[in-house]
Amino acid sequence: MALNDDIMAKFYITTPIYYVNDKPHIGHAYTTIAADVLARYHRLIGDEVLFLTGTDEHGSKIAESAKKAEMTPQEFCDQTSAKFSLAWDELDISNDDFIRTTEQRHITGVKNILNKLKESGAIYEGEYKGLYCVGCERFLTEKELIDGKCPIHKTEPQQISEKNYFFNLKKFLPRLEKMIDQNEIKILPDNRRKEVLGLFKQGMDDFSVSRESVKWGIPLPFDENQVAYVWVDALSNYLTALDYSEGSEKLKKFWPADLHLMAKDILKFHALYWPAMLMALGEELPKTIFAHGFFMIDGEKMSKSLGNFIDPHDLVAEFGSDAVRYLLLSQFPFGVDGDVKLGNFAIQYNSDLANGIGNLTSRVLAMVEKYFNGVVPAEDGGLSGEVGDIWSDYQKAMAEFRVDLAIEAIRKLISIADGYVDVNKPWELAKSDQEKLAKVIYNLLEVLRHLALMLYPVMPECSQKILSALGKSDFTSLTIEELKKWGGLVAGSSVAKSEQLFPRLVKAE
Repeated sequence: MALNDDIMAKFYITTPIYYVNDKPHIGHAYTTIAADVLARYHRLIGDEVLFLTGTDEHGSKIAESAKKAEMTPQEFCDQTSAKFSLAWDELDISNDDFIRTTEQRHITGVKNILNKLKESGAIYEGEYKGLYCVGCERFLTEKELIDGKCPIHKTEPQQISEKNYFFNLKKFLPRLEKMIDQNEIKILPDNRRKEVLGLFKQGMDDFSVSRESVKWGIPLPFDENQVAYVWVDALSNYLTALDYSEGSEKLKKFWPADLHLMAKDILKFHALYWPAMLMALGEELPKTIFAHGFFMIDGEKMSKSLGNFIDPHDLVAEFGSDAVRYLLLSQFPFGVDGDVKLGNFAIQYNSDLANGIGNLTSRVLAMVEKYFNGVVPAEDGGLSGEVGDIWSDYQKAMAEFRVDLAIEAIRKLISIADGYVDVNKPWELAKSDQEKLAKVIYNLLEVLRHLALMLYPVMPECSQKILSALGKSDFTSLTIEELKKWGGLVAGSSVAKSEQLFPRLVKAE
């Protein structure tokens, strides 16, 4: 996105579709909240947004999990997919679509894609002998193993020999490498781009697009004895959600994707396999792929055995959806590995939210009530320059998908407002200088309005409460330039006291 000039007419953003062999955890939530922040921001600046998430429901792991649960695979998928939908509702995720790979629209789309790949000559028949990790749902090479085991699941892969269909990846690698090297397809952060370019130098083999031994999946349209390899099936969702077919208006309108957002462990599939498939289909490549890092939980890798496998539902029950969104995204720079310190959440909640946003809002609105009977005083532009600078930082951060830096800009704005109160001491001006008091209160009210607008993508409920108190609930009908302009609060209009936004947590003290 170019600031202030070529604003996009549309913004198509995706998360990975999450595997339903287990319930959602905060790793899934982290990616999805970040995508939601970016989707809400792009709606705020006037783009037509399509925000897609969903669930990946095929493969041997699902069949095994269903068997253990004494369910059919479809029953198991229905139950677990519903848990993801519920989690996103609780976190106030504003996705426009939720795709499931067991839906008919997806199955139809995948068959269209496979037929087209076959017709283009990109798929050929062969025999595969190799090491297959059931946990990863993929084949591994000897050099990827550590002590003969999968480096992720610590299990020995199975030796498999079966008839497969393969995708001719090697045919597309030279063109793809050039496009990534020249940033025609952006891979962010830059260290991820370098990582992908390094894969080309290692050499890559063609990959399987089908499995003969797996039964829970989408049958190939040209060979009913084979089912689509789970990654080919899953990656296709970005097109099948657009009703992939020659005459699809949705496809014409929203493709290519503007941003594929994911964790770094699935970067290879999105940066190599997926663009190569798109080339074979004759479709444009996604504009940007952003792979964020992993996080530890209080210094430990997240796992059930350690008891730190955190359900987002539990966090929302304790802190509320807005606070969870803020706390998860503000732990460390977006894109790198980091440590989520759950033990500090309550402390940060009190310092940043209760004492920060909540206290500033209640103080300003209480002073308007006390000194001006809830009426906005005459306009003043004393803080317009500082606020304009913050908007520049905030929009630059969002344009670069750095949600953590957007939060830093919000913190800076709060700090400016708090400092302005400390320097001007409105309670003393009320006794000595009504004219200056009016200017100070107007500036604080207007900063509060700008703060609420910047908060909207990150904490939508809090934002709407502040804007409602300011009489600005209709903000979504205005352009971003109108919203950013200083002086949005009209002298003589009424403001109301706000309910306590973030009650202090006593246990953190």
